[in-house]
Amino acid sequence: MENSCLYCAGEIVEVMSWCSIFSKEKSFLCVKCESQLEKIKGKRCRVCSRSLETLPPELIKGEVCFDCFRWESDPKWQGILHNNTSIFYYNDFLKDYLAQYKYRGDYELAKSFTPHIKSCLKSLHFDIIIPIPLSKKRLYERGFNQSTALLEKLEVRPSNNLSRTHSEKQSKKSRRERLVKEQVFRLDESNVEGKSILLFDDIYTTGTTLRQAARILKVAGAVEVSSLTVARG
Repeated sequence: MENSCLYCAGEIVEVMSWCSIFSKEKSFLCVKCESQLEKIKGKRCRVCSRSLETLPPELIKGEVCFDCFRWESDPKWQGILHNNTSIFYYNDFLKDYLAQYKYRGDYELAKSFTPHIKSCLKSLHFDIIIPIPLSKKRLYERGFNQSTALLEKLEVRPSNNLSRTHSEKQSKKSRRERLVKEQVFRLDESNVEGKSILLFDDIYTTGTTLRQAARILKVAGAVEVSSLTVARG
């Protein structure tokens, strides 16, 4: 079916409104699936984009969450990642959606994020956008880099300045273990001096991976490094 939902294959019924009449964006998800993509709204952590409205008071330090407070209290990491912008909550629906996209090779699912990412990019200022790279092993297993594919659907040409130096999965390690293994990335092209860099990835979890990448870029002369992610875990 040509006008079917990318995720559930149900029929997409266009809801007529003034916005839809003038918008050129095509819908790739049905109303039910689209409604399960929960945008992060309200007061957020100034650094990582985490919703502060869902946190207990003891995990909030001024304008930041406790995790970012710890990062910014460490002189080694303070200011390394200027800030992160995340679009959606990493809820159960998005978790399953991204799993189907990344691990089961459903490449076309990337299309549903294009209008949201495009809109977000318009409000961000950067000179170079760099997707977080996969290791050679992960790239071989999946067949594509999920972050690069999302940008390609937008017809955004990313820079492949970074490469991974090892293939261990960061999310399965403790915070201490992740920080001990700091040399996760290698800078392959030194054209970042004096530039504002935007890192791009699918999920922000602990922020370790993004900060490790940002640190290499800052050492190479980048003026500022921020990030954009589809989801905030």
